Amino acid sequence: MSQRIVLASGSPIRRHLLQQAHLDFDVIPARVDEDAIRNGMQAENATPEEIAEALAAFKAQRVAEKDPQALVIGCDQVLAHRGAILAKPETVEEARAQLRRLRGGKHELLSAVVIYDDLQPLWRHVGRVTLTMRPFSDTFLDHYLERNWDSVRQAVGAYKLEEEGVRLFSAIEGDYFDVLGLPLLPLLTFLTTRGVLEA
Repeated sequence: MSQRIVLASGSPIRRHLLQQAHLDFDVIPARVDEDAIRNGMQAENATPEEIAEALAAFKAQRVAEKDPQALVIGCDQVLAHRGAILAKPETVEEARAQLRRLRGGKHELLSAVVIYDDLQPLWRHVGRVTLTMRPFSDTFLDHYLERNWDSVRQAVGAYKLEEEGVRLFSAIEGDYFDVLGLPLLPLLTFLTTRGVLEA
């Protein structure tokens, strides 16, 4: 019998990407206090990469504690801009302020995935993407948020590249799947090498 795979994320896009890859898995969203972990690590001068990886590991560990025999996939994404980490905006005003801050410059998305097996971290990977936002107008920004707030309110940076958020950018350097929050190709390669997926 093959090992049960669990995605420790409630993210619809991560679920969709794994379904499209024909992976057989269950979804059990992890309940962790991301803000507390992020803030604590920032106070200790952890890098954005370390924070993304730690959050992914915490999520995988939390779900693995409930199902230690499963292969548990934990994920997290961090947006880094000029040494600061931006959280998901809670209000339209926060989203507007974040997008103004990012406008006309570069920022990084760090997408981490950690797999737990038998209550131990088995594999980890962090993908890094550099995105350049174009110098869009305040009018466009206001209209963008009017049209997209319901969708982007749960997105770091207040955008989704797979939706109208793509119009905010002039250049992207890195893997598209990392932008979506799941380093899919390294993950599938690992699962294939381990024998979970057909080679």
